[in-house]
Amino acid sequence: MRHASFIARTVFVQNNDVEAACRVLNRILGREGILDQYRRCRYYEKPYQYRRRVNFEKCKAIYNEDMERKIQFILRKNRVDPYPGCL
Repeated sequence: MRHASFIARTVFVQNNDVEAACRVLNRILGREGILDQYRRCRYYEKPYQYRRRVNFEKCKAIYNEDMERKIQFILRKNRVDPYPGCL
């Protein structure tokens, strides 16, 4: 049984393998969006850049939600077979 490699952003270093621990930490920070937030805050973001980014993120979220809905619709198991008797 594997134990958790991290608890509340505390990364365990096993067998003095610091590079693997750094990869785990980077994956955690990337998944939570902290790296993106850090990169955005390094430089001043002009208001038009902020508006463009926010609008892009909204459009991307709507697109992803729509595609996820379509994929789930296609993957349903209980839908009627459009071509009965054919393989």
